[in-house]
Amino acid sequence: MMAAENIINVSEADFEYEVLKYSQNVPVIVDFWATWCRPCKILSPALEHIANQAEGAFRLAKVDVDENPNLAVLYNVRSIPTVKAFSNGQVVGEFVGLQPEERIREFIMKIMPPSPASLALEKANALLELERWSEAEEIFRQLLEQSPNQPGSLLGLSKVMLLQSKIDDALDILENFPASKQFNQAQLILPFAYALEDLVNDDLPDESDLDAAFISAIRLARRGKLAQALDGLLDILRQDKNYQGGKARQVVLALLEIMGDENPLARDYRSELASVLF
Repeated sequence: MMAAENIINVSEADFEYEVLKYSQNVPVIVDFWATWCRPCKILSPALEHIANQAEGAFRLAKVDVDENPNLAVLYNVRSIPTVKAFSNGQVVGEFVGLQPEERIREFIMKIMPPSPASLALEKANALLELERWSEAEEIFRQLLEQSPNQPGSLLGLSKVMLLQSKIDDALDILENFPASKQFNQAQLILPFAYALEDLVNDDLPDESDLDAAFISAIRLARRGKLAQALDGLLDILRQDKNYQGGKARQVVLALLEIMGDENPLARDYRSELASVLF
């Protein structure tokens, strides 16, 4: 789609066709602006830049409120700049005033229809939560073939690798994880990967009852029995909050990250961990 179609000026005469009807197929972002509006002179170029980068994923329609006052009244525009998002002929989101580019992008992403890749990633993460690890692994790998180094797919793949005892593969991902918003999550998982590596290499200390309990918990986690592993690790923390310099606590946090925030068991264990530690 050409940039001329991505970014257009619209008026009261063609708003219904160029915005409402057009939004039946592609989201339309409407920028209500005026020539005398100083913030508009900053926001409008930012919107145009993002629209050009999107290459037709959405349309940017610009409405001069001075020349089209009825549209401003119809859509309750009381201050400018005002930006409204349309999908299927309806307003589905809006913001008022100058915003940082990051927030503009977040706003646009929320109103965009999910891509096939994002749906596949969602499915893979759901399979991970359902403990269907080999199926999840296959999807994560397919996604990475299409988009190498995609952080969400790398994070998911590292989790299923650990849960299938493919430790070297998981460590290779986690130790070379790209800078991204998922980077901290990858770092949280590393202590569990290192504990698994030590278990396989017979390098875990085995000099006390707590050491034996820790080995048992890691073995359970290696077999995918995360809840039982967490029970054992929490028992260790009740006796020694700083066991092995905090290693038990770090592995608990790693397992909770692998389980995911939406897992109800994970929420319960997070609450229990807080009660044990504090």
